[in-house]
Amino acid sequence: MSGSPVDRDGVGGARPGRDAPTGAHTGRRRRRRERGEQPVVPRAEFSSYYGKPVLNKPTWAALDIAGYLFLGGLAGASSPLAAGGHVTGRTALARTAKLGAAGGVSLSLAALVHDLGRPARFLNMLRVFKPTSPMSTGSWLLAGYAPLTVAAAAADLTGRWRPAGAAATAAAAVLGPAVATYTAVLLSDTAVPSWHEGHRELPYVFAGSAASAAAGLAVACVPTAQSGPARRTAVLGAALELGAFRLMKRRMGMVAEPFGRGRARGLLRAAEALTAGGAALAAVAGRRRGAAAVAGTALLAGSAALRFGVFHAGVASAEDPAYTVVPQRERLARGAG
Repeated sequence: MSGSPVDRDGVGGARPGRDAPTGAHTGRRRRRRERGEQPVVPRAEFSSYYGKPVLNKPTWAALDIAGYLFLGGLAGASSPLAAGGHVTGRTALARTAKLGAAGGVSLSLAALVHDLGRPARFLNMLRVFKPTSPMSTGSWLLAGYAPLTVAAAAADLTGRWRPAGAAATAAAAVLGPAVATYTAVLLSDTAVPSWHEGHRELPYVFAGSAASAAAGLAVACVPTAQSGPARRTAVLGAALELGAFRLMKRRMGMVAEPFGRGRARGLLRAAEALTAGGAALAAVAGRRRGAAAVAGTALLAGSAALRFGVFHAGVASAEDPAYTVVPQRERLARGAG
C-alpha cells in the first residue's frame, strides 16, 4: 500500500544512507546474515546528513598553531642539551641550546597568543589548574618553563648570577621533555580523527621530532669540536621520529589516509627525506663545517615540515565524515562480536 510504514527488513520507503536499523531489528538482520541469507536491499554507502561534516574542522591558523608546535618542541628538547653542555664544559653548545630554548619558547608563546587574539586569553587559562586538561596543564607548564629558559640564557650571556643561571638551566632541563611532547597529548585529546587515533605514538613522534630540531640547531651553529652530543641526539631523534610515525600510521588503519593525501602528503614526504638525510649527514660530517651546517638546516626543516604535515592531515580528516563514523562502526562491531 502506498505510504505504508517501513517493514522490519528496511524496505517500503527506506532511505539508503540516512536511515539505519537499530536495536532488535539490527540483531535479527545480523542473525539472518550469519545463517547465509542475502539482504533484500544492497548495503548502502555511507553519507552524513546532507553530506555535511560530522565534526567542525579546526579553525586554527596553520602558521600560528603548527609553528607553535614546532617552536615548542625545539625549545623543550634544547634545554636538556643545554644542561649537558653546561655540565661537560661545552660552553658553545650550552649557550646555543640555551638561546634556542629561550627563543623557541618565546616565539611559540607569541604564535599561540596571536592565534588566541589577545594575551588576556592565555592569562585566563592560568586562573584554574586542571590536571586532567592538557590545555590547562600545558599553559601552566609554559608559564613555568619560559622564565627559566630566559633566566638561563641571560645568565650565560651576561656572565652574572651564575648560580641562579645554573639552577634555571637544570630546572628547564627537567621540564623540557614535557614541553616538547605535551602538544601531542593536546592534539590527541581532540575529536579530530587523525590526531585522536594516533594518541599512543604521537607523543613519541613529537619527542623524536623535537630532538631532531634541537640537535639540528646545535649541529648547524656549534663548532664541530663541541657538537658530538648534538650529532648523536640527531641520529637518535630521527630514528624515534621516523619509526614511531610509521608504526602509528600502520596501527591507525584508514584514519591514516589523510597523512598520504593533499598538502600533508608533500610535507610529510619532505619531512621524512630531510630528517633521514640530515641525521645521516650529521653522523658522518665529522669536522667539516659546511656539511654540519647543511645537516643542521635539514633537520630543522624536517621537524617543521612534520608538524605542519600533521596539522594539515588532522584538518583534512575532520572534513571527511567517513574518518569519524567508519572507525566508530568498526569499534561497535568488534564490541558486539
